[in-house]
Amino acid sequence: MTKAGWKKRITETATAAGTYRPYFDPVIDTLAGILEKRDAAQKEFEKSGSRNLVKHTNKTGATNIEQNPLLRLVNDLNRDALAYWKELGLTPAGLKKIDEKALAVKKRNPLAEALKDIG
Repeated sequence: MTKAGWKKRITETATAAGTYRPYFDPVIDTLAGILEKRDAAQKEFEKSGSRNLVKHTNKTGATNIEQNPLLRLVNDLNRDALAYWKELGLTPAGLKKIDEKALAVKKRNPLAEALKDIG
């Protein structure tokens, strides 16, 4: 999906969850860019055969088996995206954190209220 497509989808999801605020747009834009790169890396990984492990020959000529760099990139981008999803309240834990802050009852100060009524 393109960055614009992801941006639209994230905005719609945040709106449905009740967590969207216009000042989140730069964060949404960054997340959309991460997801676009993740999708491209995932396609490249699948096109290369979806192998988790690959042979790598180092500069001395030794061949080792290591995790596919494309898979590592996909995993890293997923981890980065998850952090943004949480901050936008689009995961259960992120939504709970936002709701608890939004729904927390502020302590009432009787003196402050009495002064407010007088003034």
